Amino acid sequence: MTKGTHEQFDAVLKAWSRAIVDNDAVAIDAFVEPEWVLVGQTGIYSRERFLEAVAAGHLTHGSMSHDVHRVQIYSGVAVVTVRVTNTGTFRGTAFHADEWSTDVFVRRNGTWRCVLTHLTPAASATAS
Repeated sequence: MTKGTHEQFDAVLKAWSRAIVDNDAVAIDAFVEPEWVLVGQTGIYSRERFLEAVAAGHLTHGSMSHDVHRVQIYSGVAVVTVRVTNTGTFRGTAFHADEWSTDVFVRRNGTWRCVLTHLTPAASATAS
């Protein structure tokens, strides 16, 4: 990974995180492709389902930080591995997440947009 590549995805993730913390479904949508899915502990969430939850206020974020650990580019596809921490509420219940995120991006019209996000709880988050 070159320093420029790392910095490029750090900037993309920082802007995407800002849209998520702003709870702005329209701004979040600018970072994902129509077929984007989020894979988590309880299954697969479509782009539509995620954005509807944000727009309705059922899912809100109060903070989000990330640390890019790996970026691997294969032609027009990038696989980005990130440690993410965030806080928020889901249907009125507060949460704090410490996760590893693997994001798959495609380059379309000179812009990197995400097609898949897979979340794995960090070991320190699940250790008792």
